[in-house]
Amino acid sequence: MMSAALRGRRQAELWRRLSEVNDPELDEPVTNMGFVERAEILDDACVDVEFRLPTYWCSPNFAFLMLDGVREAIEALSWKPAYRIRLQDHMFADEVNRGIAVGKSFGQVFGEMTGDLDLEALRETFRAKAYKRRQEAVLLGLRQAGVSDDVILAMDLAALDAAQPMGPEAAAQKPRYRQALLERHPQIGRGNGVFLTWEGIPLTAATLASYLGDLRSLRINMEFNGALCRGLKQTRYKQADFADGEPTLVDFILDRVPPAAREAPAVNS
Repeated sequence: MMSAALRGRRQAELWRRLSEVNDPELDEPVTNMGFVERAEILDDACVDVEFRLPTYWCSPNFAFLMLDGVREAIEALSWKPAYRIRLQDHMFADEVNRGIAVGKSFGQVFGEMTGDLDLEALRETFRAKAYKRRQEAVLLGLRQAGVSDDVILAMDLAALDAAQPMGPEAAAQKPRYRQALLERHPQIGRGNGVFLTWEGIPLTAATLASYLGDLRSLRINMEFNGALCRGLKQTRYKQADFADGEPTLVDFILDRVPPAAREAPAVNS
């Protein structure tokens, strides 16, 4: 029997790993988005995860990228557990869960649905968006802290590490930008500038303003999509109370109404 202390440590490690899995379109942790409905360590040390997306028709490509990230997170756990991951309330949930149950990989399951779609190219598209979103937050935070553009554009890794951008968003995104930067441009070393385009072109005083304009458009789009996803999920699964003791339309849609309450009231003649 697993001790309470060991279970607590493993549960904390599980959620920490899951928090590193991002929604690919929004670059936000799936745990923050509320997509992980349940993540439990069973008595036999196996991990059981239930995953729910904001709508029934969410793109299977996005579902694949996130579920595959969840798989990688669980496989990175220190005790290497057996696990079960279940997709809930999605148009392909039955196919996905049935395929996984018989030993198919996520790639095999979703490959049958996505055909010739290049999922790696899709991953790369979302990596680029995440890189730019994180970079903009850092650039704006440094400007708000009073750092001049010339100093910002001359920063190397050491200067970036020492910098204190203003605002919680910039502070949170600085280490994430650093990670994305080194993954995309691993050749960067001491003395090299750290503010490059995704393609590797150093930003300059002449290009910075227009570049920030492009990043702003990207951010607005991502923030809108994020708010939409949260709103859809909250609306879909909210626990609505009956108004004046009577079921609402939401209650009928979510099948929360007992059969007796579904009967139409008698009409006085």
